[in-house]
Amino acid sequence: MNCGIVVVYLKPCVVTVMSNNAVLITNDAVVLGILAIILGAVFYTSHSDHRYCKAFYRYVPALLLCYFIPSLFNSFGIIDGEGSSLYSMASRYLLPASLVLLTLSVDFKAIMGLGPKALIMFFTGTLGIVIGGPLALLTLGSLYPEALGGDIWRGMTTIAGSWIGGGANQAAMKEVFNVDGTIFSVMITVDVIVANMWMAVLLFMASRAAYFDKKTGADTSAIRHLQQKIEHYQAEHARIPQLNDFILIIAIAFGITGFSHLVADWISPWIEQTAPQLAMYSLTSKFFWLVVVATTLGLLLSMTRARKLEAVGASKFGTLFLYILVATIGMQMDVTAILDYPLMFVVGIVWMACHAGLMLFVAKLIKAPLFYMAVGSQANVGGAASAPVVAAAFHPSLAPVGVLLAVLGYGIGTYGAYICGLILQQVAP
Repeated sequence: MNCGIVVVYLKPCVVTVMSNNAVLITNDAVVLGILAIILGAVFYTSHSDHRYCKAFYRYVPALLLCYFIPSLFNSFGIIDGEGSSLYSMASRYLLPASLVLLTLSVDFKAIMGLGPKALIMFFTGTLGIVIGGPLALLTLGSLYPEALGGDIWRGMTTIAGSWIGGGANQAAMKEVFNVDGTIFSVMITVDVIVANMWMAVLLFMASRAAYFDKKTGADTSAIRHLQQKIEHYQAEHARIPQLNDFILIIAIAFGITGFSHLVADWISPWIEQTAPQLAMYSLTSKFFWLVVVATTLGLLLSMTRARKLEAVGASKFGTLFLYILVATIGMQMDVTAILDYPLMFVVGIVWMACHAGLMLFVAKLIKAPLFYMAVGSQANVGGAASAPVVAAAFHPSLAPVGVLLAVLGYGIGTYGAYICGLILQQVAP
């Protein structure tokens, strides 16, 4: 049973609220072993012919468990998500490597031919975040003015920066609106937990994309055409892989990852020194350049003989790296944190509901496929790290669509969040 890829919230900077006190396991080698066992157990049961397993995974996407189970280990003090370096390793090494491998077989012209609806859904998602925050604060602030008054609106601007752009845009809002450190830490917790709750909803919908597209009458012909071209290419060139094929896949994936780090380490400080004002576009972020360079080189390689590596499983390696990344993201989360700030989480949920509701309304209005809605949302909320994961959940060949939209989010994130901040200031109790 093919369970697809989990859609997860992911930013270059994930902040955990887990305490370092009384952690049972701190050795990363042991933690990695635990994560590997979790992945193995989930995949074994999800592909089992046992009727109970089939019934369970009919409703629960397999890799949602690969995210959720590690979060329980972190939440209850078994492992130390904050002290571990596994997430840093996965996001900096495995993520760019996976982007390279997932774009090797891409038909770039076909992607560009997907039409304007992807952009429409992306900007709809941005608008939903800009107006959703003020609506949530206006609604709940009138009911609980004492709890949601003061400088709460300032902290919410950082969530807007994160949900439209990324970590750099979030940091920019913290400085622009002088957000207090204590409020900022609360907002990060709300940011991470609420976004993951929305991703769980997207997971449910993504596993039933055909049903939703049929209901809305969406035209998915361009997406199907692209998928069919990739599948036809794979079937036509498929062969039994040899060791040298695997070595070449690893050489290209991590060779380009290393080069991407080299470029990012050079260009990011240079821009920061010569044009610091470009920080508002995330152009001083090393992570930004790491993702952009890796994806760009992967697309360029798709026009060369390296494309033939898809016939021996290049995209499968890329998907494997993403699965490992998902598990390391899960171990960063503390699911009990929602109990500490219940009212702010309600604000966050209402905010995300505005974003989601507007996305669903416009998707139905223009008959956009669920793929555009899901990727447009994640390109805003998740950023360049996780938008390709969402896109690849539909098909590995669609990963670049997520990257391109997320990079656009970095560019407009500061502007959108600033406008949201001005509105929040006016409606704050």
